[in-house]
Amino acid sequence: METLLIERDGGVVTVTMNRPERKNAANGVMLTELRDTFEAVERSAEDRVMVLTGAGGAFCSGADLGDPDGPASNNGVPGLVRMRRLGDVALALHRMTKPAIAKVDGVAVGAGFSLALGCDLVVASDRARFSMIFSRRGLSLDNGASWLLPRLIGLARAKEVALFGGMLDADQARELGLVNRIVPADDLDGYVAEWARTLAAGPPLALSLIKTLLNDSFSSSMAEAVENEARCQAVNFETADMVEAMAAFKEKRDPHFTGQ
Repeated sequence: METLLIERDGGVVTVTMNRPERKNAANGVMLTELRDTFEAVERSAEDRVMVLTGAGGAFCSGADLGDPDGPASNNGVPGLVRMRRLGDVALALHRMTKPAIAKVDGVAVGAGFSLALGCDLVVASDRARFSMIFSRRGLSLDNGASWLLPRLIGLARAKEVALFGGMLDADQARELGLVNRIVPADDLDGYVAEWARTLAAGPPLALSLIKTLLNDSFSSSMAEAVENEARCQAVNFETADMVEAMAAFKEKRDPHFTGQ
């Protein structure tokens, strides 16, 4: 990988955007590597949880507008084609059925903010800052932001965040419902590691189905939702992990889930 660092430990795969000299702005190479990595994590039986973060005290400052191979550059490729490449990154992250945690320190701006929101959980340091800066650059939303924002915080607040494009500190982002937890910067790594280890020790299929049910809930009726729940639960009933969970409960011990 040219722009990413990939580390694996005990079912947790940590993906670090590694262009600190540009506050981890996503150039064309990073977009390709992020898409490919998200798809690879989804396929891997060993990867149970993904942590997405950035190097050098920043999460991601958005798309690299100066990159000749980036989505904003005119290198002979039509704008719609270039932007669909960015959209493929958002879709690959959204289609991941495994839990994803955004570990945010420093700035998460524009497409970088969208990447954080595309994860299931966002844990931020107390010095993190967020902005849907697009309008201030003469741009509209991208990287899935127009879909994610209103679902996370409602339409009125989404419009406020997107139309003004201002900078939110960590407390403001949490108040809006965009951040799950804020921790001191020195505690960020340990806190996220504990969350990731806890999820990695969980039942992989059940967690995947929980995530899928919740993601699908916005496009389902109540009748469809309870039918989907029934189908997923019927699958869980046939797994070795459910048998192990019941045995562990009776024996007053922690379960050992294998994903079977």
